[in-house]
Amino acid sequence: MTTTHTRTLGTTGPRVFALGLGCMGMSALYGDADRTEGIATVHAALEAGVTLLDTGDFYAMGHNEMLIGEALRTAPAARREQALLSVKFGALRDPDGNWGGVDGRPAAVKNFAAYSLQRLGVDHIDVYRIARADPDVPIEETVGAIAELVEQGHVRHIGLSEVDADTVRRAAATAPITDLQIEYSLLSRAVEDQILPTTRELGIAVTAYGVLSRGLISGHFTAGRTLAAHDFRAHSPRFQGDNLRHNLTLVDALREVAAAKGVSVAQIAIAWVLSRGEDIVPLVGARTRERLTESLGALDVVLDPGDLAAIERAVPQGSAAGDRYPAPQMALLGTKE
Repeated sequence: MTTTHTRTLGTTGPRVFALGLGCMGMSALYGDADRTEGIATVHAALEAGVTLLDTGDFYAMGHNEMLIGEALRTAPAARREQALLSVKFGALRDPDGNWGGVDGRPAAVKNFAAYSLQRLGVDHIDVYRIARADPDVPIEETVGAIAELVEQGHVRHIGLSEVDADTVRRAAATAPITDLQIEYSLLSRAVEDQILPTTRELGIAVTAYGVLSRGLISGHFTAGRTLAAHDFRAHSPRFQGDNLRHNLTLVDALREVAAAKGVSVAQIAIAWVLSRGEDIVPLVGARTRERLTESLGALDVVLDPGDLAAIERAVPQGSAAGDRYPAPQMALLGTKE
């Protein structure tokens, strides 16, 4: 790992590799997953120098945390020690996998943390954050509970996820915030309006998830692809009917820009997010070693002003068709694009 491939999570956080690994797809929401390949992909990421591993305690009801725990236990000691764990909590689910809201009460925060520490097999969580702000609990109370976990040594840093600029300010006034995790890609750029200026003013980094829009702008998704009923994309507005056809025309235009650079569509899309600033760490949702290798190739893609202009012409801001989540979930988000 070289210094050119590391970034700092805000003014209060650790240095991390320029890309993080989002592990959710290894367990849930994107069709069937291969546990063995998922663990091998985590090992490959650590071997390549990736340090930040992102998960949530509700990803397949704890399955993802246990998978990461197994991957860490079976990794070489030096690689295991370099791993930084980012964990989201608070989303409630029933035995059938249905959503039941968000719980940000201080007692619940500590309860969630206790279970995550056990499943992950670690004595601390590096960045801990509520997945969505609980509308019934002030963010100050939720963040205050995480701050107590920091004081006790169970958590190292406090993060946020999918909240608006005002909530970021309120949280930061309560305790030091390391980073905000939020969707940011060529198709989802609403964060540029108010949220990024706020995080930059406060010295808070951004870990950007959905950088390939759940595979939509990976260059590998086709209009005729059949999605399983338990695949999130089967219910995502951007993957439906005319929306999908329109969005794939954007991908075709981006493919031409990528071809001119001699790189893949996924690589140029990730490189674009990397180009947004040193305070942004893209999370790549690679489920296999093959996709991980492709994503890591984005680190070698240098975008000059001409390239950025060509990308903007191919995928103009606001050009995506369809919301990024179904309507009920959009209502919980801090940004509306």
